[in-house]
Amino acid sequence: MSILASRLDRIQPSPTIAVTQKARDLKAAGRDVIGLGAGEPDFDTPDNIKAAAIAAIKAGDTKYTAVDGTPALKQAICAKFKRENGLDYKPEQVTVASGGKQVIFNAMMATLELGDEVIIPAPYWVSYPDIVLLAEGKPVFVPCSQNNQFKMRPEDLAAAIGPKTKWIILNSPSNPTGAAYSRAELKALTDVLVQHPHVWVLTDDMYEHLVYDDFAFTTPAQIEPRLYERTLTMNGVSKAYCMTGWRIGYAAGPVPLIKAIAKVQSQSTTNPSSISQAAAVEALNGPQDFIPVHNAAFKARRDLVVDLLNKAQGLHCHRPEGAFYVYPSCAGTIGKKTPQGKLIASDDDFVTYLLEAEGVAAVQGSAFGLSPFFRISYATSTEALTDACRRIQRACAALS
Repeated sequence: MSILASRLDRIQPSPTIAVTQKARDLKAAGRDVIGLGAGEPDFDTPDNIKAAAIAAIKAGDTKYTAVDGTPALKQAICAKFKRENGLDYKPEQVTVASGGKQVIFNAMMATLELGDEVIIPAPYWVSYPDIVLLAEGKPVFVPCSQNNQFKMRPEDLAAAIGPKTKWIILNSPSNPTGAAYSRAELKALTDVLVQHPHVWVLTDDMYEHLVYDDFAFTTPAQIEPRLYERTLTMNGVSKAYCMTGWRIGYAAGPVPLIKAIAKVQSQSTTNPSSISQAAAVEALNGPQDFIPVHNAAFKARRDLVVDLLNKAQGLHCHRPEGAFYVYPSCAGTIGKKTPQGKLIASDDDFVTYLLEAEGVAAVQGSAFGLSPFFRISYATSTEALTDACRRIQRACAALS
Protein backbone atom coordinates (compact mmCIF):
# COMPACT_ATOMS: atom_id res chain seq x y z
CA MET A 1 0.00 0.00 0.00
CA SER A 2 1.35 3.43 -1.00
CA ILE A 3 1.91 6.07 1.64
CA LEU A 4 0.75 8.68 -0.88
CA ALA A 5 -2.89 9.73 -1.14
CA SER A 6 -4.68 9.08 -4.42
CA ARG A 7 -5.88 12.71 -4.51
CA LEU A 8 -2.34 13.66 -5.57
CA ASP A 9 -2.93 11.79 -8.83
CA ARG A 10 -5.43 14.48 -9.79
CA ILE A 11 -2.87 17.27 -9.89
CA GLN A 12 0.54 18.21 -11.28
CA PRO A 13 3.35 20.34 -9.84
CA SER A 14 3.09 23.96 -10.94
CA PRO A 15 4.55 24.19 -14.48
CA THR A 16 5.54 27.84 -14.06
CA ILE A 17 7.52 27.08 -10.92
CA ALA A 18 9.10 24.08 -12.68
CA VAL A 19 10.27 26.23 -15.63
CA THR A 20 11.70 28.87 -13.30
CA GLN A 21 13.57 26.23 -11.29
CA LYS A 22 14.92 24.62 -14.46
CA ALA A 23 16.27 27.99 -15.59
CA ARG A 24 17.91 28.46 -12.17
CA ASP A 25 19.50 25.01 -12.34
CA LEU A 26 20.88 25.61 -15.83
CA LYS A 27 22.32 28.97 -14.77
CA ALA A 28 23.94 27.31 -11.76
CA ALA A 29 25.48 24.78 -14.13
CA GLY A 30 27.04 27.59 -16.16
CA ARG A 31 24.51 27.90 -19.00
CA ASP A 32 23.67 31.33 -20.42
CA VAL A 33 19.94 31.31 -19.73
CA ILE A 34 17.39 34.12 -19.81
CA GLY A 35 14.45 33.14 -17.61
CA LEU A 36 11.12 34.51 -18.81
CA GLY A 37 8.98 32.08 -16.85
CA ALA A 38 8.47 33.80 -13.50
CA GLY A 39 5.45 35.98 -12.78
CA GLU A 40 7.42 38.29 -10.53
CA PRO A 41 8.20 42.02 -10.83
CA ASP A 42 11.91 42.71 -11.06
CA PHE A 43 11.47 45.97 -9.10
CA ASP A 44 12.38 45.89 -5.42
CA THR A 45 9.83 46.35 -2.64
CA PRO A 46 9.55 50.12 -1.99
CA ASP A 47 11.61 51.41 0.93
CA ASN A 48 8.65 52.72 2.96
CA ILE A 49 7.14 49.21 2.97
CA LYS A 50 10.45 47.68 4.08
CA ALA A 51 10.72 50.32 6.82
CA ALA A 52 7.25 49.42 8.11
CA ALA A 53 8.32 45.79 8.40
CA ILE A 54 11.52 46.74 10.25
CA ALA A 55 9.53 48.97 12.60
CA ALA A 56 7.14 46.09 13.33
CA ILE A 57 10.07 43.83 14.19
CA LYS A 58 11.60 46.44 16.49
CA ALA A 59 8.23 47.01 18.17
CA GLY A 60 7.93 43.31 18.93
CA ASP A 61 5.03 42.65 16.56
CA THR A 62 6.34 39.13 16.10
CA LYS A 63 3.59 37.10 17.77
CA TYR A 64 0.58 35.21 16.49
CA THR A 65 -2.14 37.41 15.06
CA ALA A 66 -5.81 36.70 14.47
CA VAL A 67 -6.12 33.70 12.13
CA ASP A 68 -7.24 35.68 9.10
CA GLY A 69 -5.55 39.03 9.55
CA THR A 70 -4.81 41.88 11.95
CA PRO A 71 -7.45 44.57 12.58
CA ALA A 72 -5.08 47.17 11.08
CA LEU A 73 -4.66 45.25 7.84
CA LYS A 74 -8.36 44.48 7.56
CA GLN A 75 -9.12 48.19 7.99
CA ALA A 76 -6.55 49.04 5.30
CA ILE A 77 -8.14 46.50 2.94
CA CYS A 78 -11.63 47.92 3.56
CA ALA A 79 -10.29 51.40 2.83
CA LYS A 80 -8.63 50.15 -0.37
CA PHE A 81 -11.85 48.55 -1.64
CA LYS A 82 -13.81 51.75 -0.93
CA ARG A 83 -11.19 54.09 -2.38
CA GLU A 84 -10.29 52.18 -5.52
CA ASN A 85 -13.34 50.03 -6.29
CA GLY A 86 -16.28 51.81 -4.71
CA LEU A 87 -17.04 48.68 -2.65
CA ASP A 88 -18.18 48.83 0.97
CA TYR A 89 -16.88 46.03 3.19
CA LYS A 90 -16.61 45.72 6.96
CA PRO A 91 -13.55 44.06 8.60
CA GLU A 92 -15.58 40.92 9.35
CA GLN A 93 -16.07 40.54 5.58
CA VAL A 94 -12.31 40.41 4.96
CA THR A 95 -9.87 37.49 5.06
CA VAL A 96 -6.07 37.64 4.83
CA ALA A 97 -3.91 34.67 3.85
CA SER A 98 -0.35 33.74 2.94
CA GLY A 99 -0.79 34.75 -0.68
CA GLY A 100 -3.71 34.88 -3.08
CA LYS A 101 -3.28 31.20 -3.86
CA GLN A 102 -4.16 30.31 -0.28
CA VAL A 103 -7.32 32.43 -0.45
CA ILE A 104 -8.46 30.46 -3.51
CA PHE A 105 -7.49 27.14 -1.91
CA ASN A 106 -9.38 28.01 1.28
CA ALA A 107 -12.46 29.11 -0.65
CA MET A 108 -12.61 25.94 -2.73
CA MET A 109 -11.99 23.67 0.27
CA ALA A 110 -14.69 25.47 2.24
CA THR A 111 -17.38 25.30 -0.45
CA LEU A 112 -16.97 22.46 -2.94
CA GLU A 113 -18.72 19.12 -2.61
CA LEU A 114 -17.77 16.08 -4.69
CA GLY A 115 -18.61 16.82 -8.33
CA ASP A 116 -19.42 20.52 -7.94
CA GLU A 117 -18.41 22.36 -11.09
CA VAL A 118 -16.19 25.43 -11.37
CA ILE A 119 -16.11 27.36 -14.66
CA ILE A 120 -12.58 28.38 -15.62
CA PRO A 121 -11.94 30.41 -18.79
CA ALA A 122 -8.93 29.09 -20.71
CA PRO A 123 -6.12 30.09 -20.88
CA TYR A 124 -6.03 30.08 -17.09
CA TRP A 125 -3.54 30.47 -14.28
CA VAL A 126 -2.08 27.01 -13.78
CA SER A 127 -3.25 26.60 -10.17
CA TYR A 128 -6.99 27.13 -10.65
CA PRO A 129 -7.86 23.64 -11.98
CA ASP A 130 -5.58 21.77 -9.59
CA ILE A 131 -6.98 23.57 -6.54
CA VAL A 132 -10.51 22.70 -7.71
CA LEU A 133 -9.50 19.07 -8.24
CA LEU A 134 -7.90 18.82 -4.79
CA ALA A 135 -11.19 20.06 -3.31
CA GLU A 136 -13.02 17.27 -5.21
CA GLY A 137 -14.61 19.70 -7.65
CA LYS A 138 -14.76 19.48 -11.44
CA PRO A 139 -13.15 22.18 -13.60
CA VAL A 140 -15.27 23.18 -16.60
CA PHE A 141 -13.08 24.93 -19.16
CA VAL A 142 -14.33 27.61 -21.53
CA PRO A 143 -11.81 28.13 -24.38
CA CYS A 144 -11.20 31.81 -25.13
CA SER A 145 -9.59 32.16 -28.52
CA GLN A 146 -7.01 34.66 -29.70
CA ASN A 147 -9.66 35.92 -32.14
CA ASN A 148 -11.64 37.10 -29.09
CA GLN A 149 -8.52 38.59 -27.45
CA PHE A 150 -8.49 35.60 -25.05
CA LYS A 151 -11.71 36.79 -23.39
CA MET A 152 -14.83 34.80 -22.59
CA ARG A 153 -17.98 35.73 -24.47
CA PRO A 154 -21.29 35.91 -22.57
CA GLU A 155 -22.86 33.23 -24.77
CA ASP A 156 -19.99 30.85 -23.95
CA LEU A 157 -20.44 31.52 -20.24
CA ALA A 158 -24.18 30.87 -20.48
CA ALA A 159 -23.57 27.58 -22.30
CA ALA A 160 -21.11 26.41 -19.61
CA ILE A 161 -23.44 26.97 -16.65
CA GLY A 162 -25.28 23.87 -15.45
CA PRO A 163 -27.15 22.70 -12.36
CA LYS A 164 -23.88 21.62 -10.68
CA THR A 165 -22.05 24.90 -11.32
CA LYS A 166 -20.97 26.44 -8.00
CA TRP A 167 -18.31 28.96 -8.99
CA ILE A 168 -16.84 30.85 -11.89
CA ILE A 169 -13.25 32.08 -11.56
CA LEU A 170 -12.52 35.34 -13.39
CA ASN A 171 -9.03 36.80 -13.73
CA SER A 172 -8.63 40.26 -15.25
CA PRO A 173 -6.00 41.31 -16.18
CA SER A 174 -5.14 37.72 -16.89
CA ASN A 175 -2.28 35.44 -16.16
CA PRO A 176 -1.14 34.14 -18.72
CA THR A 177 -2.46 36.41 -21.50
CA GLY A 178 -2.58 39.90 -20.00
CA ALA A 179 -6.12 40.21 -21.38
CA ALA A 180 -8.40 42.51 -19.38
CA TYR A 181 -12.16 42.92 -19.60
CA SER A 182 -13.52 46.40 -20.27
CA ARG A 183 -16.46 47.61 -18.23
CA ALA A 184 -18.83 46.76 -21.08
CA GLU A 185 -17.34 43.29 -21.54
CA LEU A 186 -17.57 42.57 -17.82
CA LYS A 187 -21.14 43.88 -17.68
CA ALA A 188 -22.13 41.43 -20.42
CA LEU A 189 -20.80 38.58 -18.27
CA THR A 190 -22.42 39.80 -15.06
CA ASP A 191 -25.74 40.09 -16.93
CA VAL A 192 -25.51 36.33 -17.53
CA LEU A 193 -24.53 35.58 -13.93
CA VAL A 194 -27.46 37.53 -12.50
CA GLN A 195 -29.75 35.03 -14.21
CA HIS A 196 -28.11 32.09 -12.37
CA PRO A 197 -28.36 32.75 -8.61
CA HIS A 198 -26.71 29.43 -7.69
CA VAL A 199 -23.39 30.48 -9.29
CA TRP A 200 -20.80 32.27 -7.12
CA VAL A 201 -18.06 34.51 -8.49
CA LEU A 202 -14.40 34.37 -7.46
CA THR A 203 -12.63 37.28 -9.10
CA ASP A 204 -8.84 37.25 -9.04
CA ASP A 205 -7.86 40.94 -9.27
CA MET A 206 -4.18 40.43 -8.47
CA TYR A 207 -3.07 42.46 -11.53
CA GLU A 208 -5.58 45.28 -10.98
CA HIS A 209 -3.01 48.09 -11.02
CA LEU A 210 -0.98 46.71 -13.93
CA VAL A 211 -2.97 48.15 -16.85
CA TYR A 212 -1.87 50.24 -19.81
CA ASP A 213 -3.09 52.58 -22.56
CA ASP A 214 -5.64 54.32 -20.31
CA PHE A 215 -7.46 51.04 -19.61
CA ALA A 216 -9.95 51.45 -16.72
CA PHE A 217 -10.08 48.49 -14.33
CA THR A 218 -13.41 47.31 -12.92
CA THR A 219 -14.42 44.30 -10.84
CA PRO A 220 -17.69 42.26 -10.93
CA ALA A 221 -19.23 43.34 -7.60
CA GLN A 222 -18.56 46.94 -8.59
CA ILE A 223 -20.23 46.48 -12.00
CA GLU A 224 -23.24 44.55 -10.74
CA PRO A 225 -24.37 45.18 -7.13
CA ARG A 226 -26.76 42.22 -7.37
CA LEU A 227 -23.69 39.94 -7.36
CA TYR A 228 -22.21 41.50 -4.20
CA GLU A 229 -23.60 38.82 -1.87
CA ARG A 230 -22.18 35.96 -3.92
CA THR A 231 -18.82 37.38 -4.98
CA LEU A 232 -15.43 36.78 -3.38
CA THR A 233 -13.20 39.65 -4.53
CA MET A 234 -9.58 38.52 -4.19
CA ASN A 235 -6.43 40.63 -4.45
CA GLY A 236 -2.99 40.94 -2.88
CA VAL A 237 0.20 42.94 -2.61
CA SER A 238 2.49 40.65 -4.60
CA LYS A 239 2.41 42.22 -8.05
CA ALA A 240 1.67 45.95 -7.84
CA TYR A 241 3.70 46.40 -4.65
CA CYS A 242 6.56 44.08 -5.67
CA MET A 243 6.03 41.90 -2.59
CA THR A 244 5.91 38.37 -4.01
CA GLY A 245 8.04 36.91 -1.25
CA TRP A 246 6.10 38.59 1.56
CA ARG A 247 3.13 36.26 0.85
CA ILE A 248 0.04 38.35 1.56
CA GLY A 249 -3.22 37.86 -0.30
CA TYR A 250 -6.65 39.00 0.77
CA ALA A 251 -10.31 38.85 -0.19
CA ALA A 252 -13.68 40.26 0.79
CA GLY A 253 -17.09 38.66 0.57
CA PRO A 254 -20.17 37.59 2.55
CA VAL A 255 -19.57 36.96 6.27
CA PRO A 256 -20.60 33.25 6.25
CA LEU A 257 -18.10 32.51 3.47
CA ILE A 258 -15.35 34.54 5.14
CA LYS A 259 -15.91 32.65 8.42
CA ALA A 260 -15.73 29.32 6.58
CA ILE A 261 -12.47 30.36 4.91
CA ALA A 262 -11.04 31.31 8.31
CA LYS A 263 -12.08 27.91 9.66
CA VAL A 264 -10.06 26.16 6.95
CA GLN A 265 -7.07 28.42 7.53
CA SER A 266 -7.21 27.84 11.29
CA GLN A 267 -6.35 24.20 10.63
CA SER A 268 -3.60 24.84 8.08
CA THR A 269 -1.24 27.82 8.34
CA THR A 270 -3.16 29.88 10.91
CA ASN A 271 -2.17 33.56 10.53
CA PRO A 272 0.02 34.98 7.78
CA SER A 273 3.36 36.45 8.89
CA SER A 274 2.81 39.29 11.35
CA ILE A 275 5.71 41.21 9.79
CA SER A 276 4.34 40.82 6.28
CA GLN A 277 0.95 42.03 7.47
CA ALA A 278 2.50 45.18 8.91
CA ALA A 279 4.27 45.78 5.61
CA ALA A 280 1.02 45.25 3.71
CA VAL A 281 -0.71 47.92 5.83
CA GLU A 282 1.91 50.41 4.69
CA ALA A 283 1.63 49.20 1.10
CA LEU A 284 -2.11 49.84 0.98
CA ASN A 285 -2.19 53.02 3.08
CA GLY A 286 1.10 54.58 1.98
CA PRO A 287 2.23 56.40 -1.17
CA GLN A 288 1.07 54.87 -4.45
CA ASP A 289 3.14 57.10 -6.73
CA PHE A 290 5.63 54.39 -7.70
CA ILE A 291 2.91 52.31 -9.41
CA PRO A 292 2.55 54.52 -12.51
CA VAL A 293 6.34 54.74 -12.73
CA HIS A 294 6.60 50.94 -12.78
CA ASN A 295 3.70 50.73 -15.23
CA ALA A 296 5.42 53.06 -17.67
CA ALA A 297 8.40 50.69 -17.66
CA PHE A 298 6.16 47.63 -18.05
CA LYS A 299 4.27 49.23 -20.96
CA ALA A 300 7.53 50.02 -22.76
CA ARG A 301 8.68 46.44 -22.24
CA ARG A 302 5.33 45.08 -23.45
CA ASP A 303 5.56 47.11 -26.64
CA LEU A 304 9.18 46.07 -27.20
CA VAL A 305 8.41 42.36 -26.75
CA VAL A 306 5.26 42.40 -28.89
CA ASP A 307 7.04 44.20 -31.72
CA LEU A 308 10.09 41.91 -31.67
CA LEU A 309 8.09 38.68 -31.38
CA ASN A 310 5.88 39.67 -34.30
CA LYS A 311 9.04 39.85 -36.41
CA ALA A 312 9.88 36.20 -35.60
CA GLN A 313 8.99 33.69 -38.29
CA GLY A 314 5.96 31.60 -37.35
CA LEU A 315 4.94 33.66 -34.31
CA HIS A 316 2.02 36.02 -33.75
CA CYS A 317 1.74 38.05 -30.56
CA HIS A 318 -1.40 39.88 -29.40
CA ARG A 319 -0.86 43.19 -27.55
CA PRO A 320 -2.51 42.75 -24.11
CA GLU A 321 -4.19 45.34 -21.90
CA GLY A 322 -2.46 44.51 -18.63
CA ALA A 323 -0.36 42.30 -16.31
CA PHE A 324 3.23 41.63 -17.44
CA TYR A 325 2.76 38.68 -19.78
CA VAL A 326 2.36 38.08 -23.48
CA TYR A 327 0.90 34.89 -24.91
CA PRO A 328 2.17 34.52 -28.49
CA SER A 329 0.95 31.87 -30.88
CA CYS A 330 3.62 29.50 -32.18
CA ALA A 331 1.21 27.83 -34.63
CA GLY A 332 3.46 28.82 -37.53
CA THR A 333 6.31 26.70 -36.15
CA ILE A 334 4.29 23.50 -35.73
CA GLY A 335 5.33 20.84 -38.22
CA LYS A 336 8.77 22.34 -38.78
CA LYS A 337 12.07 20.74 -37.83
CA THR A 338 15.00 22.00 -35.78
CA PRO A 339 18.53 22.09 -37.24
CA GLN A 340 19.06 18.79 -35.41
CA GLY A 341 16.09 17.24 -37.22
CA LYS A 342 13.65 17.21 -34.30
CA LEU A 343 10.01 17.80 -35.19
CA ILE A 344 8.18 20.69 -33.52
CA ALA A 345 4.83 18.98 -32.95
CA SER A 346 3.51 21.09 -30.04
CA ASP A 347 4.11 24.20 -27.96
CA ASP A 348 5.86 21.91 -25.45
CA ASP A 349 8.34 21.00 -28.18
CA PHE A 350 8.76 24.65 -29.13
CA VAL A 351 9.64 25.91 -25.63
CA THR A 352 11.99 22.95 -25.14
CA TYR A 353 13.70 23.94 -28.40
CA LEU A 354 14.02 27.58 -27.27
CA LEU A 355 15.64 26.52 -24.01
CA GLU A 356 18.02 23.99 -25.58
CA ALA A 357 18.96 26.01 -28.66
CA GLU A 358 19.05 29.57 -27.34
CA GLY A 359 18.82 29.41 -23.55
CA VAL A 360 15.43 31.17 -23.35
CA ALA A 361 13.08 29.77 -20.69
CA ALA A 362 9.36 30.30 -21.41
CA VAL A 363 6.25 28.35 -20.40
CA GLN A 364 4.29 26.17 -22.82
CA GLY A 365 0.68 27.03 -23.56
CA SER A 366 -0.49 23.53 -22.67
CA ALA A 367 0.20 24.42 -19.01
CA PHE A 368 -2.48 27.13 -19.28
CA GLY A 369 -5.04 25.09 -21.19
CA LEU A 370 -4.74 26.63 -24.67
CA SER A 371 -2.30 25.57 -27.38
CA PRO A 372 -0.27 26.21 -29.49
CA PHE A 373 0.93 29.23 -27.53
CA PHE A 374 3.60 30.04 -24.97
CA ARG A 375 3.85 32.56 -22.14
CA ILE A 376 6.58 35.11 -21.70
CA SER A 377 6.88 37.30 -18.63
CA TYR A 378 8.32 40.70 -19.46
CA ALA A 379 8.93 41.56 -15.79
CA THR A 380 12.66 41.75 -16.37
CA SER A 381 15.17 44.22 -17.78
CA THR A 382 14.86 45.76 -21.24
CA GLU A 383 18.33 44.45 -22.07
CA ALA A 384 17.43 40.88 -21.14
CA LEU A 385 14.13 41.08 -23.04
CA THR A 386 15.79 42.44 -26.17
CA ASP A 387 18.43 39.71 -26.05
CA ALA A 388 15.79 37.01 -25.44
CA CYS A 389 13.59 38.16 -28.32
CA ARG A 390 16.57 38.27 -30.68
CA ARG A 391 17.39 34.70 -29.64
CA ILE A 392 13.78 33.67 -30.27
CA GLN A 393 13.89 35.29 -33.72
CA ARG A 394 17.11 33.38 -34.46
CA ALA A 395 15.63 30.08 -33.23
CA CYS A 396 12.51 30.54 -35.37
CA ALA A 397 14.57 31.43 -38.45
CA ALA A 398 16.58 28.22 -38.01
CA LEU A 399 13.49 26.00 -38.32
CA SER A 400 12.79 24.39 -41.68
